Amino acid sequence: MSEESKYALAFYGARAEQHELDLYDAAQSLLAFQRTLALTTHLVLHNQIITQAPSLKNAAIFALPPEEGSWTLRVNLMLLTTGAYYITTVPPGTPLGHLVQSVYDYAIHETLGFHVDYDKSLGQQYEELTEQGAKVPFLKESRINSLIEKCEPSFRELHRPIYAKRTAENAVITSEVDGLMQPLGPRLNLDTFEYVASSRREDAAVMISGSISSYNSNTFTGRVFVLEAGHPVPFELMKDARTRLNVRIITSSLSASAQREEGEVRVGKIYFRAFRITSRSGRLKRYLITDVSDAPLDV
Repeated sequence: MSEESKYALAFYGARAEQHELDLYDAAQSLLAFQRTLALTTHLVLHNQIITQAPSLKNAAIFALPPEEGSWTLRVNLMLLTTGAYYITTVPPGTPLGHLVQSVYDYAIHETLGFHVDYDKSLGQQYEELTEQGAKVPFLKESRINSLIEKCEPSFRELHRPIYAKRTAENAVITSEVDGLMQPLGPRLNLDTFEYVASSRREDAAVMISGSISSYNSNTFTGRVFVLEAGHPVPFELMKDARTRLNVRIITSSLSASAQREEGEVRVGKIYFRAFRITSRSGRLKRYLITDVSDAPLDV
């Protein structure tokens, strides 16, 4: 058995309105499109982050003939629903297709600086799939964040016709699962390109506090829920801050956060001294942490 869903990358404005794009820019953008979709699909099916798109297993991405409109390429994503996909009772429709769609949408939004509540989106979807009898690897928020890190250069290159020869002004990624078409992520334009492509470290460190929502011990990166921001913000520990004590404080906060019941006041509050990493326009992208404490730090 197999499931089939469709994805499309469409460019608008400038020469794209005459159905033309610079060939090199278009080629690089399509490679990025295929890579991000392939890595996302493989993660959903196998809970494994591959580094090369051709390593995609038990799925295939086929290009369809370009369509008139502006400049649009559509692809078919074929997913097997036997063996490695752990389907015991196949639910109606295309549950795996919906899951790939949701994870891809999450990754695009987060990469381009638009926060998505994991618990209210993917977490809820995993619960529904489990109730329907579809057994697929459960992806923690930290695993999807690792995918985002791996795909960030490719999400940047999706913009190439917009920022390089500028034969397009904006682009939209869409998906079609069970006959329902919907946009994925925000519209791509120069603003989203500058967010993903440009980073600057502010000169002065700031004091922040929050609770850890995810942490990767291999990369010393994670996310901290900061009340002022209203959502988890990515962070990285600087080399001198990667001490056993600091890691212990961070993992203790993560453990407390993980045991918090929905609706309860956030627990596991800890304190940081950190540099803000921002986009060219000043939007916060992440924190570069120099010190960690379970008590307020001096300025």
